[in-house]
Parts: sequence; structure tokens; C-alpha cells
Amino acid sequence: MQTDTRVAVDQTTNSAGGAVTVLRFAGDISSTSRDAVLGTYQGLAKDAHKRILLDFTKVDYLNSSGIALVIQLLLEAGRNEQRVQLFGLTPHFRKVFTMVGITKYTELFDDEGAAVASFD
Repeated sequence: MQTDTRVAVDQTTNSAGGAVTVLRFAGDISSTSRDAVLGTYQGLAKDAHKRILLDFTKVDYLNSSGIALVIQLLLEAGRNEQRVQLFGLTPHFRKVFTMVGITKYTELFDDEGAAVASFD
């Protein structure tokens, strides 16, 4: 049974004191997750959120429709001159993201610390 997508928006800072927004996903990400994934991202003020992390550590399931939503988010962020990094993917999802070419648009990190450090 599929669980709803939940998103929490957090803030952290890089070592230079720059603001980093973290979207923490939990549950399943699929076609029904459009409002949670894109809606949450689109609700951020574009000029105030230039560095964004997507946290997948509590994502239980991610299908091709969910991956398409993530790609759409990355493309929109690129148009808005925002930089987005991903972390917390399971080895399986990391492999899938690499195979579908997400690494053309972002980097994948094992943990939050490494992802935040990429914004230094």
C-alpha cells in the first residue's frame, strides 16, 4: 500500500554562513506526489532560496513518475538560477537516478553534511 508523500522545509547554513533550504521528503514519491514535491518547491521564494537540498533519507518508495517530478523540479530550478543537490538516496535509487541522467542536473551525496559542504 502506498503512503502519502510528506515534506518538511528546513533551513541550515553552509560553512560561509550562506542559507541552504532543505526539503525533507518522507513516504512514497509517485504521480500522486505532484503537490508535495512541486508544490512545496514552487512555494519557495525564488530569490530567497538559491541553494536547495532534497533529502530522500525517509523515502520508502520512488517510481518513474516520482523521478519525473524530481527532474521537473531540477529543470525549473535551473531556469530560476537555483542550485539543487540531492542526498540520502538508497544505493538502488542512486543507481536509478544515475541511469536516467539526473546527474546532468545535480550531484548526489551520501549525507547532508557532504551536500551542504558542496555549497561552500
